[in-house]
Amino acid sequence: MTQSIAFFACITVLLFSFQSVQGQEKAVDTMKTTNPNEDSREDGVKNHVQTATFAGGCFWCMVKPFDQYEGVINVVSGYTLGSNPKSEKDESNEAVQITFDDRKISYEQLLKIYWRLIDPTDDGGQFADRGNSYRTAIFYHTESQRIAAENSKNALEKEKRFSKPIRTRILPYRDFKAAQDWHQDFSRKNPVRYDQFFYASGRPEFQKKYWDTKPMNEKELKKRLTDLQFQVTQKNGTESAFRNEYWDNHDEGIYVDIVDGTPLFSSLDKFDSGCGWPSFGKPLIDTSLHKKTDYTHNMKRIEVRSAKANSHLGHVFNDGPKKFDGRRYCINSAALRFIPKEKLVEEGYGEYLKLFEKSDDK
Repeated sequence: MTQSIAFFACITVLLFSFQSVQGQEKAVDTMKTTNPNEDSREDGVKNHVQTATFAGGCFWCMVKPFDQYEGVINVVSGYTLGSNPKSEKDESNEAVQITFDDRKISYEQLLKIYWRLIDPTDDGGQFADRGNSYRTAIFYHTESQRIAAENSKNALEKEKRFSKPIRTRILPYRDFKAAQDWHQDFSRKNPVRYDQFFYASGRPEFQKKYWDTKPMNEKELKKRLTDLQFQVTQKNGTESAFRNEYWDNHDEGIYVDIVDGTPLFSSLDKFDSGCGWPSFGKPLIDTSLHKKTDYTHNMKRIEVRSAKANSHLGHVFNDGPKKFDGRRYCINSAALRFIPKEKLVEEGYGEYLKLFEKSDDK
């Protein structure tokens, strides 16, 4: 009996040891790749999945602008160059790590988006957030990323858009630690608090000052636009409900700024709100719009304007569908031009055709 017990005890120890070795091997395998882009996967599709890491001040403000682009798979808020976000010794930064499909969006395109989100001349933080952990930096994962980052920085300097020198650092990627869950997708989980923080931070004003195009000459606009279009876009007018061009338009396509043709909204995000004006749950690209508080007509509302042409478009309300985080963009038809899906390529908007290819597949 004693021998049997001893035999089973030996077997148990051997099994436990085997499992432990397997577990250790698995752990070692997981730790082998420290750089997300140095991936030995053989699947051709998976090899197109790349990683970019950017520091641009408060990470709350850095997720949404990237997350809305086709080809961006995931955006994580976190800390890089050290695990302690408050440690000046480790020079840690609040940052975002972006997983993207380079067949749909390139690293160079991500850099263009990044430069428009930050003040690259500020070496002491970003906007309202001060300190080393809020300094800007591009952390390259590969040599090709380093070259692309250096080229884009040099190109920006040659533009002489800013009066001060560009201070954004270009550094080798070292590590990244995701922030707590409540920080992730903050703009989606807390849209009201996010909007309050974002618009009080000073970012929108900076973006408008340095990146928006100058308004067109009023005389030229009067020639190009109808009286109603001019009144709405330039004089903050409002067209009649239920008696405008697009309130009940159900065709597939995109809506662009009537003034300069900037893509603003998609029919995929349009819904019937019953208000008599075109209603959308979200813009095609969030940075294509500016929002400001409007106190006219003894009301407090949020006005929506196009970022480039500064056209008055309408207002955004918080009584929209849940799938759009409760947002309803109520927009004047006179501020828009509709481009049908069938004419996107012909009109120079072919990149948006893929939105409707997805819709057709469903």
